[in-house]
Amino acid sequence: MIKITADSTCDLSSEILEKMNITLSPLVVMIGEKTYHDGVDIAPRDLFQFVERDKENCKTAAINAYEYDCFFEKISPQYEAVVHICIGSGFSSCYQNAVIAAEGFKNVFIIDSQNLSSGSGHLVFEAAKMASERKSLEAILRRLQEITPRVDASFIVDQLDYLYKGGRCSGLEMYGARVFQIKPCIEVINGKMIVGKKYNGSFKRCLEQYVKDKLKDKKDIDYSRVFITHPMCSSDIVDDVKATIAKFAHFDEVIETPAGCTISSHCGPNTLGILFLRTGNKRENS
Repeated sequence: MIKITADSTCDLSSEILEKMNITLSPLVVMIGEKTYHDGVDIAPRDLFQFVERDKENCKTAAINAYEYDCFFEKISPQYEAVVHICIGSGFSSCYQNAVIAAEGFKNVFIIDSQNLSSGSGHLVFEAAKMASERKSLEAILRRLQEITPRVDASFIVDQLDYLYKGGRCSGLEMYGARVFQIKPCIEVINGKMIVGKKYNGSFKRCLEQYVKDKLKDKKDIDYSRVFITHPMCSSDIVDDVKATIAKFAHFDEVIETPAGCTISSHCGPNTLGILFLRTGNKRENS
C-alpha cells in the first residue's frame, strides 16, 4: 500500500485528510517568543487574535531535516512507499530539507509541488485518490509530474496590512491600496508568487470579477474539481463565489477548504482564491 503525506501548507480540510488517509507534517509558526505547529496547536483564528489583539508579529518557518526524518521514520515502515508532497521549493526550504531526510529511507519519495496552499493540495488530493485505487507508485509519480505545471493557483487579498507586516509591500503601497480600494490578485506562476491583476472596489465585487476573469470562455480548464480556499471569509462571501463559479463553469466538485497559518500570516483573514487544474501545460492569460 502507498501512503500519501504532505506539508501542512496543502490546506485541505480535516474531512478530506481523514477520508483519504493523508498525514501532514506541520510547519512552524512563531509568535513573539512562542513556537507553535500549524494546524496542531494553532489555527488562523488564533493567529489573527495574536496580531490584532496582542499586536504580536507572526512568522512561519520551514520543517527542518531532523523533523522530516522523525516523521518518515514513524510512517515509512508501515507502507510499501511514502510519497510526500512539499510546498514549492520557491517558497520555502521544506523541499530541500525533505530531500535530505529522505536519503535515509529507500521507500520515501519527495515531490516539489511548485505551489502552495490548495494549489499543492490538488497534487495531494490526486495522489491520495490514486493510492486509494491501488495505482502503482510509478503511475502516481508520473501523474504528479504531469499535473504540477497545470495547477492554476491565485488569491485575492482584501487588505495589504499583513503583507506589509511581513515586509512584502511598502507602507505607501498599503496606504494607497486602502484609499483606492485596490485588491491585488496574487498568482503562482512557474513556482513563484507574482502580483497579477489589481481589482478595485469592494471585496465582494472584486471577487466576482476575479472569478469571471478566471473562468469565463476559457478553453483549457479541467472541470474535475475546484478548491475555494480562504482563512475566515464570511459564508455570504463564499456563497457568492460559489454562485459566480456556477455562472461560468461546471465543475464536478466545488470544494471549500480552510487556508492554514502560512497563507493566513502573509495575507490576512479576508483572502480568497479559486484553485483548479488546466488541461495542458500552457495556460491562457487571465
